[in-house]
Amino acid sequence: MSSTQIPTRADIPEPDKWDLTHLFVDVGKWQEDFAWLQRTYPKLQDWKGRVGESAKALAGALEFEKSLELKIERVYHYASLQLAENSANNEYLARIGQVQNLLTKIGEAGAFVVPEIQAIDDETFAKFIVDPVLAEWRIKLHKIRRMKPHVLSEPEERLLALGNVALSGYDDTFSQLTDVDMKFGLLTDETGRERPLTQSSFSSFLVKRDHELRKRAFHQFYAEFQDHQYTLAASLAYSVKADVFRARARRYSSALEAGLFPDDVPVTVYDGLIESVRANLKPLFRYLELRRRALGLRELHHYDTYVPLVPEIETRTSFDQAVEMVLAALAPLGKEYVDALAEGLRGRWCDRYETKGKRSGAFSSGSYGAPPYILMNYKEDVFADVYTLAHEAGHSMHSWFSQNSQLFQDYEYPIFLAEVASTFNEELLTHHLLQTTSEPKMRAYIINRQIDDLRGTLFRQTMFAEFEKIIHAIEESGDALTLAVFKSEYHKLLETCFAENFVLDPELDLECLRIPHFYHAFYVYKYATGISAAVALSEQVLSGKADSVNAYLDFLRSGGSKFPLETLQAAGVDMTTPAPIESTLRLFERRLDDLESLLL
Repeated sequence: MSSTQIPTRADIPEPDKWDLTHLFVDVGKWQEDFAWLQRTYPKLQDWKGRVGESAKALAGALEFEKSLELKIERVYHYASLQLAENSANNEYLARIGQVQNLLTKIGEAGAFVVPEIQAIDDETFAKFIVDPVLAEWRIKLHKIRRMKPHVLSEPEERLLALGNVALSGYDDTFSQLTDVDMKFGLLTDETGRERPLTQSSFSSFLVKRDHELRKRAFHQFYAEFQDHQYTLAASLAYSVKADVFRARARRYSSALEAGLFPDDVPVTVYDGLIESVRANLKPLFRYLELRRRALGLRELHHYDTYVPLVPEIETRTSFDQAVEMVLAALAPLGKEYVDALAEGLRGRWCDRYETKGKRSGAFSSGSYGAPPYILMNYKEDVFADVYTLAHEAGHSMHSWFSQNSQLFQDYEYPIFLAEVASTFNEELLTHHLLQTTSEPKMRAYIINRQIDDLRGTLFRQTMFAEFEKIIHAIEESGDALTLAVFKSEYHKLLETCFAENFVLDPELDLECLRIPHFYHAFYVYKYATGISAAVALSEQVLSGKADSVNAYLDFLRSGGSKFPLETLQAAGVDMTTPAPIESTLRLFERRLDDLESLLL
């Protein structure tokens, strides 16, 4: 196979792909469950007008809905994972389209359930909730009733359900454009070989020692985004419009409040994050200056911010080596955690390598009673991918513990908590790597990696969060969201978050159009709060504090049984205060001190 070709799935050995037979042994079995859903969901109407009759009727309606949701989750999971394998496969595209259309019909058919629960008067509901027949539904019902001010009438809910897929089309447009249609061409690497530039390989070029190669990769990559900037800007604008529409339809004061309310996170937590980070940018500027000097550059560009500062360290790491590294790092969490993860990673939870048409990036995706699968585009020469594996393993083990501890209706944890579990693993990985080497250059490499991780997760994601807040406020004010507005607002944030001797290439303004999370608003702040909580929890575990491991595993087991701030408080972290964020900012500064002493 030519070095210029991206392999197809047929080129990849079976043990390096995930095994979806744990979901369905074949497509025929998937079609059987899909057909069952088509036949069965109309029976939801049998409960219409009866949900509030009695505690028994309420339990019956919820149990019937649960029987549908268990099937829906698995059917959708299988279809979405197959589409992630190859976004250009027409069979997979058709299958996910079938599921989305069916979900719209089911959503329409069941639109009466929540409004009828909300319509039960408080006195009657108080009697229902103590009835043993609803014992397994108390947590779920509490969450439903809490949403009462934002749940509409049955006809209005039906209309929102009917429009859900149409209102989400911007996301499919973004994915198809960036993962399938956009072509970034070939680049000659430092060895003289031509290699394809892709969404996945872009990061591989940015860690190369050759400054000119990094520069070419950056400009060639963004040239393609520039050619599609108006389409992408339109997609992002409609994403924001959809968020604002939903928020207004459900009587929230803003799209930001609507994004935070389901997790019971006050807007003050979001604003406090931005405020704390903005007040502590000097260590970031100091790091960027250290990076410029260490690389021997007259000026620093964005494409110079990912290359390791320690060039002598060989960082080629095979996938199997990465697995062993991650398992060793997570040993403090005990046998149950490590054995389950080892079986999954050495087995076929993970789809390991880039293939033609495969979704870029990485994710963990689980469904109740099935493996928590991991998608990777693993590159041996990108050491960050070892951290990505640890990160996604954190998500998967969160799912594994939650599934094994909670009922279906309570197992799904919010993203706010998911980012804690994933970044916690990264913190333990860094600790392990520093504990197992005393060689100064290797230590400098690892410390540099942690600094870059904190920079990317705390500083960068907070900047992203501020951008999301700004563009939604612009839409809510009645002003137009155009390409020029997006680029202008993003440029202002870039100017704030970078210091002198840093060159902001004009192409960098287009970055605001290529971040997938911007099409799922008010998600990115959870990376920043997540790493802050993770640092606090990891410090507790590594210090040997009594019961800290059990407290952390209980955090994983809790799933969605509590709201996230409450769950973290039970584990020993209070995110309603600035303390965890400020503590993480101090860790960044301490690591910067360590790196300066090793490099200068």
